[in-house]
Amino acid sequence: MVDVQTVGVLITAASVTVAAIYYMFTLRINQRNIKTTLETRQAQLFMGIYDKFSSKEFSDDMNKLIFNEPPRYASYEEFQEKYGYEKNPQYYSSLVRMAMLLEGIGVLVKRGLVNVEFVDDLMSVVVTRFWELTRSAWAEYRVREGDQAMWEYVEYLYNEVKPIYQRQWQVSP
Repeated sequence: MVDVQTVGVLITAASVTVAAIYYMFTLRINQRNIKTTLETRQAQLFMGIYDKFSSKEFSDDMNKLIFNEPPRYASYEEFQEKYGYEKNPQYYSSLVRMAMLLEGIGVLVKRGLVNVEFVDDLMSVVVTRFWELTRSAWAEYRVREGDQAMWEYVEYLYNEVKPIYQRQWQVSP
């Protein structure tokens, strides 16, 4: 015969077990919700970037700098002579606007707020071409001005996107 104390212990044990199972399910659901919220926020942030990327101004800058009139120069002096602010303010403004957008995206990728795969899917050609066309000028600027931070996150973004781009399209380095 089962006494009252044994029944009480069994009910308590069953209650603790049910509570633990309930807690595990609740925790799992909360983790899923947090992950979904994070993914949603990343998507919203990325769509803000996409809005800028698809703007007329950015499209005009991109077409000019990447496809129609890419910067061509043999030295930093030639770069400044052809594309510097004093000589060609409109072109220089396009360079800086594009660099600023890519710099901001680079910071977001570095901080884990935007997935680099999103950036690759949308703008790998822009990121890689822009940096490859301008990196020697920016590198020389860094040396001459002692400003190692100049467009560091554009370079970071390039270094993150380029291997993905190469892997996807089997492009040699």
